[in-house]
Amino acid sequence: MKNEYVERIYSGLLGKIIGIRLGAPIEGWTYDKIKNVYGELDYYPVDYRDFAADDDSNGPLFFLRALEDGRGKFSLTPGAVGEALLNYAPFEHGFFWWGGYGTSTEHTAYLNLRAGIPAPRSGSIEQNGSAVAEQIGGQIFIDTWGLVCPGNPDLAADYAEKAASVTHGGNGVYGGIFIASCIAHAFEERNIHRIIEKGLSYIPAGCEYARVVRAVMDFHEKNPKNWRDCFAYIHANWGYDRYPGNCHIIPNTAVVILGLLYGEGDFSRTITITNMCGWDTDCNVGNAGTIMGVACGLEGIDETWRKPINDFIVCSSVVGSMNIMDIPYVALYIARLAWAIAGEELAQPYREIAAFRSDACHFEYPGSTHAIRVRFTGKQDKIQVNLSNSAEAAHTGKRSLKVHITPLGAADRVLVFKKTHYVPADFHDSRYDPSFSPLLYPGQTVHGSVMLPGYAGGVQAALYVHNSENGALIEGEKKTLEKGAWTELTLTIPAMEGAIIDEAGFVFDILGERHNGADLCCFIDDLWFEGTANYTVDLAVARLECWSGLHREIAQFSRLKGLWYLENGYAHLSCADFGEVYTGHHTWNDYTASFTIKPIIGHDHYVNIRVQGALRSYAAGFAESGKLVFEKNEKFYRRLAEIPFAWEPGRDYTITVKARGNHFTVAVDETEYISYTDHENPYLSGCVGLSTRNGSHCAYRFIRIG
Repeated sequence: MKNEYVERIYSGLLGKIIGIRLGAPIEGWTYDKIKNVYGELDYYPVDYRDFAADDDSNGPLFFLRALEDGRGKFSLTPGAVGEALLNYAPFEHGFFWWGGYGTSTEHTAYLNLRAGIPAPRSGSIEQNGSAVAEQIGGQIFIDTWGLVCPGNPDLAADYAEKAASVTHGGNGVYGGIFIASCIAHAFEERNIHRIIEKGLSYIPAGCEYARVVRAVMDFHEKNPKNWRDCFAYIHANWGYDRYPGNCHIIPNTAVVILGLLYGEGDFSRTITITNMCGWDTDCNVGNAGTIMGVACGLEGIDETWRKPINDFIVCSSVVGSMNIMDIPYVALYIARLAWAIAGEELAQPYREIAAFRSDACHFEYPGSTHAIRVRFTGKQDKIQVNLSNSAEAAHTGKRSLKVHITPLGAADRVLVFKKTHYVPADFHDSRYDPSFSPLLYPGQTVHGSVMLPGYAGGVQAALYVHNSENGALIEGEKKTLEKGAWTELTLTIPAMEGAIIDEAGFVFDILGERHNGADLCCFIDDLWFEGTANYTVDLAVARLECWSGLHREIAQFSRLKGLWYLENGYAHLSCADFGEVYTGHHTWNDYTASFTIKPIIGHDHYVNIRVQGALRSYAAGFAESGKLVFEKNEKFYRRLAEIPFAWEPGRDYTITVKARGNHFTVAVDETEYISYTDHENPYLSGCVGLSTRNGSHCAYRFIRIG
């Protein structure tokens, strides 16, 4: 494996996210509407506050986890991808378009899987018919299968066929194979024609997908100058009017090939031409952006596309802490998988980062910012902020983030930080219904390093976190920076009740004479978190977040299914069949979780620990015929232990579950009743949750983690 692949994975992922953001505001528009409204659209049409979740990134980022979750030593099966879909997608909300059974391809396949129809039958033409099976999702969710196989299109094609077959069939699967193999081949080949030919070599020559690709290539060969003439040809011969369904793969594939050919190897030209054609713009430009991001590398992606992205990705999986990401984190996750699949070790410093601090802000990718932000406590008029990735200095590795802010006034303090939780006001819209649990919690420790160059003025620095529930800043020890030397800072956040940490980073105070015109210039590196959370959630004062009329969330919770609301000092969860909600961080391992619950009606009232998604967790609680039980979710709940316990509806109980390695204890009101050691593939990490089953209704008051 070539070391350069590490950065090319990052550039390919950047290309994907840039394409999604460019196309999302005009998704579904026609070529004529785009031309009439914008003329030439060679810029982002919307300046988002933050870009919300999108199905085109949800699918690629979470389906890829089947490689690790499936325990198949990287031998992928459709069944493993099907389980990833069921595990990470909320039930009929968020993640992708839930247009109804037989209308939305992904919705249809999801319900098939839920009903026990196995993959790949779940997505097949035989099961769902060609109109459903051959919509566009087979290729828009596939990019990461190409990125995880750099320079190995054979493996990318194999992975993509298995992944796409879970939700699609026929040309829907051929599209996945084609796009993934093109991406993998682009690591070694920049010539677009040869990349396309490589992709075609993996699908049947006589299939309709291959025919439309050949038709566009033939038209381009004869008419290489004007892409609009090519689109007119596509519109007349391969347009939406010729294919059933909401968003068929064939017309959109023609547009992707047009953009790749007429883009002539230039990243910007390729994505803007693809976008101007209309139809499923974010999907098409996302696929073209990934191929070109890999082929062109970071040097081929203009800063005007990168800066608004700021390395930021939001998702809408069912695990709230997994919904706040940055592009370097995802790129390194993919690179770690790619090198493991190849049986090789990553080069340093990426090997160490991936092993010990995978979600750290390390800035090793050229141009990366890890979604770092800046705000001020004083007046902000006319202040100029420049955050730039730099090879001038580094605490570890070769790169850091250079921070330059001017002019600063006498009242200004500068906060340079990573957002660790988000609320509706941060976004333009509620697209694909995101929900979040924080990345950082009271009780944990924040690490960060900072350096003052010799040419900068004097500065004091400390680490800080911000509690969004009361606006308080919690600051660590303040240190006067020594020029030319890195200073390592730490902050252990005290235990708190009812806190939500939404910022973590550096706070700076200028030394010496304070006047308008002062500036801050420094380098930051290696911002990361560790340790065990120690905090309380009081659901009596929990906050309801209103994203839209139909999308409402209780702050820091994500919902799989069920009726979940606040009333009379409790959070209530009820269901027709099952209901589950989750909070906390998915990487927690050993912890004690206490829950104050009140059964209302029905006979299944539970709390969950080590939650890894909808299919994997442990549950403890009250069950039928007066029992206290401990169960394991392995796609379905399996009872591990039970004892008689005469619980009563309408009464508060405190259930405490301790998780230490593979050993668990369950106590009620401080009396231990169950002790169990799981020797069968135990879950060793995960967040916490609440759940009901079989039409039950339960109320919850407190959650204590420590």
